[in-house]
Amino acid sequence: MTVVRKTLAQIRREGGGAVNRKRLAATTAADIARQIAEDADTAPDLAMRPALRVMVKTVRLRLGLTQEQMAKSLRISGATLRNWEQGRTRPEGPAEALLIALDRNPRAVLRALAG
Repeated sequence: MTVVRKTLAQIRREGGGAVNRKRLAATTAADIARQIAEDADTAPDLAMRPALRVMVKTVRLRLGLTQEQMAKSLRISGATLRNWEQGRTRPEGPAEALLIALDRNPRAVLRALAG
């Protein structure tokens, strides 16, 4: 398959942008790997991404908190917490460190954040 690069303006001018759902569903992991090998800019190397050391939803459920309660306790937006839980984005740096601490010693972390 040939990769064709177009700007968003070009796609809109041509009336494109529709997704071929059958073709998308038929795409295999081998197809994706081949496309990445053919053009390294096609996608990032996800194998290089370190594993998340704490599962956000698991911690929240273990604490018996709603998403709203946990977001308020951590002083983040509910949308950020939902994105972390659903894997759309990841907590990084200080946020991940805070979640690791919360997982290991929830009482101390929540007490510190409350004061």
